[in-house]
Amino acid sequence: MARSIYITSAEGHTGKSTIALGVLDALMRVSQRVGVFRPIARSWDERDHVLELMLAHDGVQLDYDECVGVTYEDVRRDPEGALATIVARFKAVEAQCDAVVVIGSDYTAVASPAELGYNARIAANLGAPVLLVLSGRDQQRQAEQLGTTTARTPEQVGQLASLAFAELVAERAELFAVVVNRAEPHGLDAMIEQVQAAQPRQTPVWAVPEDRMLVAPSMRGVLRAVDGRLLKGDEALLDREALDVVISGMSMVNVLPRITEGAVLVIAADRTEVLLAALLASASGTFPQIAGIVLNGPFELPEPIQRLLEGFAPGIPIIATDHGTFDTATRIMSSRGRMSLESGQRYERALALFQTHVDLTELTIELGLAQSTVVTPLMFQYGLIERARADRRRIVLPEGGDDRILRAAAILLAREVADLTILGDEAEVRARATALGLELAGAQVLSPTDPEHVERFAAEYARLRAHKGITLQQAADTVTDVSYFGTMMVHLGLADGMVSGAAHTTAHTIRPSFEIIRTRPGVDVVSSVFLMALADRVLVYGDCAVIPDPTSTQLADIAISSAATARQFGIDPRVAMLSYSTGESGSGADVDKVREATALVRSREPGLPVEGPIQYDAAADAAVAAAKLPGSAVAGRATVFVFPDLNTGNNTYKAVQRSAGAVAIGPVLQGLNRPINDLSRGALVDDIVNTVAITAIQAQENRA
Repeated sequence: MARSIYITSAEGHTGKSTIALGVLDALMRVSQRVGVFRPIARSWDERDHVLELMLAHDGVQLDYDECVGVTYEDVRRDPEGALATIVARFKAVEAQCDAVVVIGSDYTAVASPAELGYNARIAANLGAPVLLVLSGRDQQRQAEQLGTTTARTPEQVGQLASLAFAELVAERAELFAVVVNRAEPHGLDAMIEQVQAAQPRQTPVWAVPEDRMLVAPSMRGVLRAVDGRLLKGDEALLDREALDVVISGMSMVNVLPRITEGAVLVIAADRTEVLLAALLASASGTFPQIAGIVLNGPFELPEPIQRLLEGFAPGIPIIATDHGTFDTATRIMSSRGRMSLESGQRYERALALFQTHVDLTELTIELGLAQSTVVTPLMFQYGLIERARADRRRIVLPEGGDDRILRAAAILLAREVADLTILGDEAEVRARATALGLELAGAQVLSPTDPEHVERFAAEYARLRAHKGITLQQAADTVTDVSYFGTMMVHLGLADGMVSGAAHTTAHTIRPSFEIIRTRPGVDVVSSVFLMALADRVLVYGDCAVIPDPTSTQLADIAISSAATARQFGIDPRVAMLSYSTGESGSGADVDKVREATALVRSREPGLPVEGPIQYDAAADAAVAAAKLPGSAVAGRATVFVFPDLNTGNNTYKAVQRSAGAVAIGPVLQGLNRPINDLSRGALVDDIVNTVAITAIQAQENRA
């Protein structure tokens, strides 16, 4: 039977959905099949955005309709019948899963004062312990303007907890843990102490601080709230949070001093002089960066103003609405930030906040979930992040002009995966990050033309390349290239590793490492592997990206390096030297090359299980192995697959990736003295995050 957890709250607007997302994410680390269930939804006609958000999480394999119990109308009409339906529908989900996250009701306007009690009854009948979410903000006192609420004292939170515990006890629900969400950052310990003192029995208590960025609406949310249309601006900037509202009803001289960071300016559409002043202020760099502008009122902008706007590069969003000033301001102030499938940055920020303040190991152990022997792609990627976080390293990202790099950097910093140096003009990089709503305060931003570093790097590069006749002036020109600059940082210990290639070719990224970093002792070539995360295990494929037609000596190098990489990432290496022939059944130059390489591996690494030449089916399938190569320690159980040439390796990894749905992580370069890794120019933000985590783990090995 699946182990379930029921997440409920004592009132509305506690941020319960962010806690539920964090719990789901944590359970995915240790369980292969995690489900989601929503006992009460608002209606059958309107899809529940919280449930949709949870079902969209990688690894949840359930349909929306099977994950809903009943509606509020069903509960009001027949509470007992609704409860029976909830239990029956939940059992159908439970039967398909190892663990189920149950998200309690939302305290809507049609909710009953006894809603917590009813949630407790559901939890008791489902046999699911309750994770109770309490709010560190006073939801009754409506100072609710763009996320600013009245903070509760620890004593007030303790009193609220005591009342909630009584409701749970009355309905015989089991308390599993408590999360005080949206708490005052400087009062977390006091909140925890007060809740612990109120508990009928001791259970884990965690406190997650208030984050204005999570409760403030995005400009996309503002656009919807005012029934607006986007007149001008970068659509990507609609995801930035609006942290304040400035009603710009005064002259521009009086409006400008009132602009605050992240504010949305509400300007009457016929006050064009204020609009132009706001745009100039935003472009000047001497005023706070605003999140956007809302032009209100049923007025068309004059043609000269429209023409003037056309001359501005796409930047801050300018939204038009027909509503009046008061109605527009009210709609914006009453809108709330919420996570959705389109708000990737908010989603990542919420996860990072949860992971920082909730003990994920304690959470899963308390639920009785043991570590699975199956390793799914999601579980493997989580493991990478956790290993990188455990011993942080400094990674340099040379491509600071790429939005994907900036978005990945924000995620990496929020999750504390690595310390980062981003190359680029500091003012430009930070301005773009601010415009995208990204928090990069924890990153170092360094210009590749910084005179002090260029002088030092040029002297070292000229020394390293003196045998090639490189002069100091030539070296100074070379090291201002971002790939060379980043590689010199790694070489001189200013960074532990480098990740590049999102905007540069593979050759441009790794050529400096051949000249500067060079190969490890005993390794003649730099090669690569892909970590292929299949449905239930992770395999290593090499070389799929660097050496077109390796010799037998180079193949042996690739095999030994690939085995070492496998060990770095917790994979027990059993090496298959692939060919179109298995054992002694074939001959020819290509087969002989693999046979010679296998012999070299055995002589250099006698303790390493290796088999070759061997066909892929004999290496991967136990039944085929029993027929073709009985008694082999590798056949049918291989974890490291070494391809005879780049053509075979590159096509095979892509075929498995596309046809078998595997997640291909890489290429991971191996054989260098320091970790340098290349990205595909089509890399997604998640790919960049994974590659930085891999590079950080490699750097840990270098320091060990």
